[in-house]
Amino acid sequence: MAYTLDFSGLAPYAPMFVKGAAVTLGLTAVATVLGCGLGMLCAAGRNSRHRELGWLVSTYVELIRNTPFLVQLFFVFFGLPALGVQLNEYTAAILAMTLNLGAYATEIIRAGMDAVPRGHREAAASLAMSPWQIFRYVVLPQALAKVLPALVSQIVIVMLGSAVISQISVTDLTYAGSYVQSRTFRAFETYALVALAYLVLAIVVRAALMFAGRKLMRPAR
Repeated sequence: MAYTLDFSGLAPYAPMFVKGAAVTLGLTAVATVLGCGLGMLCAAGRNSRHRELGWLVSTYVELIRNTPFLVQLFFVFFGLPALGVQLNEYTAAILAMTLNLGAYATEIIRAGMDAVPRGHREAAASLAMSPWQIFRYVVLPQALAKVLPALVSQIVIVMLGSAVISQISVTDLTYAGSYVQSRTFRAFETYALVALAYLVLAIVVRAALMFAGRKLMRPAR
């Protein structure tokens, strides 16, 4: 029996798909800011002279990088309440995405920091700059400029991986797809549209972040 494609039944649900895409983008934007900030701090901590701090950051990075994101999400949403930490589904999703991106960003940024010539640090130190000033004005800008493509790619990966947050009832793009499929029973058409939407989001987000990053980091380059 031949299968007939029919996308017309999805038209009434267009606002739901748009809202789901907006939720996905919004959560990704917040997690990007928080996750990259966390990655910068952890990268600095891992390269610091304090062994305890470096060990703590290494433990965090290895724990996140070697466990599935879905398990991390469930731990935050279902596990933390057992310790008295109550989070709604959106806060839990942002926290899980931030922790996940932060761990990967730590290693990416640390690689960029290691690629900054030692002479630049020594020149800054000779100008009586403090360690924080050297990190903030000399090391970090150059490091971010060197690892921008890798960092942007990781942000896109986190956005695509966020599809699982629908498991805790976050009304993202995947949630919208599941809801529409359960009402229309047009699974092929629904998930083809969802896949296409994620593809477009990934391309747009990557292009926007690369453009913004190059503009902001032009002086460092």
